[in-house]
Amino acid sequence: MNLKQELQQLNNKLDKFRRKLAGAEERGDKAIAGQAKLEIAKTTKLIASMKNQQTRQMNDQGADLKSLPFKRELTKAEQADMGKLKKSVKGLVVVHPMTALGRQMGIKKVTGFAPKAF
Repeated sequence: MNLKQELQQLNNKLDKFRRKLAGAEERGDKAIAGQAKLEIAKTTKLIASMKNQQTRQMNDQGADLKSLPFKRELTKAEQADMGKLKKSVKGLVVVHPMTALGRQMGIKKVTGFAPKAF
């Protein structure tokens, strides 16, 4: 299971525990409310850890791409026929500015990174 799926499952668990806490407080059940609070704290800590790990992976991936010797913005024609472009350029990685990696790298236009000029 990848990091994104694990993070989603943890968020679902956190939501479940919050609903359980709300129901226990409504009924006045202190034992279940206390247990739910402990679970919420534990799950929140785990989520923060996973998000830090995800950020570290994104930073590493961005650094790897920036270290490639050649990069340039892609034209509209190249973007329209991405399959042809990727077949013609070995090792091409395309980063869109609206993806998490694109936002983290701070790019403004669709950019291609490659080991050789294209």
